[in-house]
Amino acid sequence: MARVQATADVAEDAQLGEGTSIWHLAQVREGAILGQNCVIGRGAYVGSGVRMGDNCKLQNYALVYEPAILEDGVFVGPSVVFTNDHYPRSITPDGQLKRGDDWEAVGVTVRTGASIGARAVCVAPVTIGAWALVAAGSVVVKDVADFALVAGVPAKRIGWVGRAGVPLEQTADDRWRCPQTGELYAQDNESLTLLTSTPASSETPDTSMETTTS
Repeated sequence: MARVQATADVAEDAQLGEGTSIWHLAQVREGAILGQNCVIGRGAYVGSGVRMGDNCKLQNYALVYEPAILEDGVFVGPSVVFTNDHYPRSITPDGQLKRGDDWEAVGVTVRTGASIGARAVCVAPVTIGAWALVAAGSVVVKDVADFALVAGVPAKRIGWVGRAGVPLEQTADDRWRCPQTGELYAQDNESLTLLTSTPASSETPDTSMETTTS
């Protein structure tokens, strides 16, 4: 069963997978769906209808606004923000307070295994590719390719990372190798493809979290 701290605010109709933990002062809104073994850190926010796969981690004070989609194994660092509005305004042109049906929500999609560094901002609509790594403090305004390492404001690709999360080493013009796992990758312009996998890649992901205390 899921574990929910007494100070957390979880909507009655939110779905929490087996082994998921919701820590102090976190909020999970109506209709959100969280998979198995997810960790929602202190003060984190999961918007209405957000969907998360298995083994995802939201670190402390991360803000994931609807309609974001996180696939399996996604890591979202402390104080990361996923936006959800093309043209944000508090009021209409005639000065009236905008309501929920006055705008069209757009979301951030994060593919399997990707990681978003601390205090990064992902400006919707945008897709973060599988196993990509967004450096801390980056502002992502366009899609990120699978395995890409991006950094800066706006974020740009500065290298490639493998499934272990460490930068890849170039072995030929279009070949890359992970120094940790030995996995090999092929580059085709601005895309990277895994060529070989290792037994280590089948290990069960670690669902622990460093910051799970009050």
